[in-house]
Amino acid sequence: MKEKRRILLILLALLVYGQTAYSLTKEIELDDLAPSPAQKRATDLITHFISNYHYKRTPLNDQLSQKILDKYIESLDPNRSYFLAKDIQTFEKYRNNLDDALRKSDLRPAFEIFKLFRKRVDERVQFALQQLEKNQDFSIDEEYVFDRQDAPWAKDLAELNELWRKRIKNDILSLKLSDKKPDELKTVLKKRYESLARRTHQLNSEDVFQFFMNAYTTSIEPHTSYFSPRTSENFDIQMRLSLEGIGAVLQSENEYTMVKEIIVGGPADLNKQLQPEDKIVGVGQGKNGPVVDVVGWRLDDVVDLIRGPKDSYVRLEVIPKSMGANGKRKLITLKRNKINLEEQAAKSYIIELPVPSGRHEKTVKKIGVIDLPTFYLDFAALSRGEKDYRSSTRDVKRLIEDLKKKGIEGLIVDLRGNGGGSLLEATSLTGLFIETGPVVQVKDAIGRIEVNNDPDPSIAYTGPLAVLVDRYSASASEIFAGAIQDYRRGIIIGEPTFGKGTVQNLIDLNKYDDRSGHRLGHLKTTIAQFFRVSGNSTQHRGVVPDIIYPTAEDVTDYGERAYKNALPWAAVRPATFHPAMAPVDAFSSARVKHEKRVATDPALKLLQEEVRTIRQLQEKKSVTLNEKKRKAEFEEAEKRNREHEDQYKAIAKTLPVIKRDVPLPKKATTAPENEKAGEEDILLIEAARILNDLVGEEDHATPKPQLVEHNSKKELTAR
Repeated sequence: MKEKRRILLILLALLVYGQTAYSLTKEIELDDLAPSPAQKRATDLITHFISNYHYKRTPLNDQLSQKILDKYIESLDPNRSYFLAKDIQTFEKYRNNLDDALRKSDLRPAFEIFKLFRKRVDERVQFALQQLEKNQDFSIDEEYVFDRQDAPWAKDLAELNELWRKRIKNDILSLKLSDKKPDELKTVLKKRYESLARRTHQLNSEDVFQFFMNAYTTSIEPHTSYFSPRTSENFDIQMRLSLEGIGAVLQSENEYTMVKEIIVGGPADLNKQLQPEDKIVGVGQGKNGPVVDVVGWRLDDVVDLIRGPKDSYVRLEVIPKSMGANGKRKLITLKRNKINLEEQAAKSYIIELPVPSGRHEKTVKKIGVIDLPTFYLDFAALSRGEKDYRSSTRDVKRLIEDLKKKGIEGLIVDLRGNGGGSLLEATSLTGLFIETGPVVQVKDAIGRIEVNNDPDPSIAYTGPLAVLVDRYSASASEIFAGAIQDYRRGIIIGEPTFGKGTVQNLIDLNKYDDRSGHRLGHLKTTIAQFFRVSGNSTQHRGVVPDIIYPTAEDVTDYGERAYKNALPWAAVRPATFHPAMAPVDAFSSARVKHEKRVATDPALKLLQEEVRTIRQLQEKKSVTLNEKKRKAEFEEAEKRNREHEDQYKAIAKTLPVIKRDVPLPKKATTAPENEKAGEEDILLIEAARILNDLVGEEDHATPKPQLVEHNSKKELTAR
């Protein structure tokens, strides 16, 4: 995912929870768009906090002013579809002056730019409505460039009209190939374009201020952002875990609403049909209500439409990522509900790897798996002094004891999709596998370093250990995986992690205002950075696995690596700790065996093929407007998906058994009988094979970790 595709995420990225959708606001007169005294006061506070307390000390000067201008224009017109080159030239008068304006709380430049943007939107909508009345020839070979984020601005009105002519033609063709009748598709598109104008007219001064403030904050660093009073209310819903809805995190990508993340335990997670990077293009209420086209809608308006009361139904019309940016649509029905917090709890199961017959008495080798979707802790119960408070560490410790009783010979901690959680839990969970020692270092904005230690000398598990991660493993997951790697306590397997090694603090601006008496919103600002015990940061690079999966081919433009202005990788002095005595190349033998399987194993080869196909689809910036060719592309994509599904079913019959005593966790999409296989199962089983290779009874050349006395401490060594 490219950095520019994620700019609007900071305007509103939230869980789609169940609050009754309220009616849209009235249209705002152009003359009424002006900064308020409250916004000027908020500007004073925001510039003060960022200048004095942000981890990345960035002077408010001409250089930053240039970045702010570019970010602001980009936030309004990310696909370069409205402004003309002459408009951009007109804005150059602000290029070196926005820093001065911010210091004076002068917001007039932001509002002047927005007013011209609104005018340009009106012009484009009128042109689009005129184009709808014209006949289209879909036999012509021409291309529509739908991704213009890096394209030059249209030099004149004629060039912009040509871009929009192709856009309207593409919109018509997309609906036509989705089985919309001519009158129906014209009605849908007429409403879409009129809605675009209406919703732009409904953007008020609070919205304009939020756009501009986020252009300022994200010019410094991507995790610093401003929440307007309205957005703050949605953020509070997320923080309070008032969890009714579909359980998804959404973001804007050009004209589309895209699924960024599926929340464990929510309706979308349990339904299994909606996936990250799917595009939502329509929303319908109930099982039979009409589907409303939402292409071009504001993100928060789409969220309002998806929300609804518990046990009600919502239908989502989506373009799956496997079909490409303008692929064929499918309809998904979801029942709104509360997020099932029990589904977010740690779960365990066992993979039974077959052992070659005739060489051993046992026919299978048991590898235990702990599936941990998040690092959770019941802070309220802990603060009340309750002895049985819920925590991920406590649950994992209990599951480990149960797995040991069942005779496991190795353990995998599965952190795929785990976006983090409690820092305290990341520290204590690491302590289940090491003796007392440092786990993570935290450096604040003035350079002070605090070391978080595991205070508990007990070890819950001393056997062979693997940690499975992917591009979505972030924050606390990276702290845990990084510590296990630095201590050489276990092998890290999977994809390079997200790379979020920073700490944010949410500031309620109203608490610092004794003048305006108005709601000012919130500021989320970066105040510290995580460092591993080795001294290396988890920021930007993430945790690089000891064995990297072939699915990591397209991970370079995901996570912190996708942000141009993310904090860079850095290092501090290593903490004092006692790593295991395993040699650095202890994993080389297992790595060689894994690479051989990647080259020959049908399941792993199929995954590589899928990754490359999706990568090619994501890299496409244009689409044919020839109906015959577009239809052939649709049919080819559907055929490919069917073939892959059939291949997965065939592969499932050959996979080792995954025994579960509880309902299927998030990452386990197959039944115990392996009736259906997916990427998650294949990669999990491969992790079990790697762990087996590392410490397997057949491989005497591979050092086998064991517990020994060393310098009066129990440490892992390789013998």
